[in-house]
Amino acid sequence: MLANIVLFTALGGVLSALIAALSLLLPQATRDRALPHSVSFATGTLLATALLALIPHAVAGAGPFRVHDVGIALLAGIGIFFVLEKFLLWRHCHTEAVETAHTHEHHRHEASGWLVMVGDGLHNFIDGVLIAAAFLTDFHLGVVTTLAIMAHEIPQEVGNFAVLLHGGFSRGKALLWNVLSSLTAVAGGVVGWWTLGTAMSLLPYALAVAAASLLYVAVADLIPGLHKRTDLRAGAFQLLWIGVGIGLVAFAESQLH
Repeated sequence: MLANIVLFTALGGVLSALIAALSLLLPQATRDRALPHSVSFATGTLLATALLALIPHAVAGAGPFRVHDVGIALLAGIGIFFVLEKFLLWRHCHTEAVETAHTHEHHRHEASGWLVMVGDGLHNFIDGVLIAAAFLTDFHLGVVTTLAIMAHEIPQEVGNFAVLLHGGFSRGKALLWNVLSSLTAVAGGVVGWWTLGTAMSLLPYALAVAAASLLYVAVADLIPGLHKRTDLRAGAFQLLWIGVGIGLVAFAESQLH
């Protein structure tokens, strides 16, 4: 099981960074057009993974007499991620990250790039713990959770690249540091395996916290960015890509079990 956790956290982190790096080969106008669709898709995958996969497994694992405790863990998780964001550990608003690459108001040169890397490393570490919790519950749940986190990470990494390049990093240096930051997910996966593996009774509540993290990112981070575009055509495409993300997770759940 540890091998699976290390493999998928490493692959998820590295592939997210590499796929995001490929976007830098595209013209800026193309990247700007594609990013809102990828954010909408990520919103759908995060919501579906939390509500169709993680929470049902948490409830099933806790049993009928502990459902209330799962709800408490879910609420506590949302509170934890709210506090973390307040302390700038989760300041990765995907759409705004790209926009701030062209301004000096929010990110100031190289210092801002290092700040983003520190926050991203902590974020990826937490993702690794969540992936470990999913794998310890069920292999297929771990795969679905990894894919959902990747869908969320790719547009974020695109924003990170924009901030790093704006801060004076070369493309090679930006790629190197983004990959190294992504690999902190492996450390999180190992820590999650070690701590949760010795306390299996805590797994349902760890899954509830994992669901809270995905729900929080989708509702507090991604959806507000989508609402900045109010025209009917943009809204229709957002709904379409959110639906595609939900449908993909639902299909994967039905096929993997």
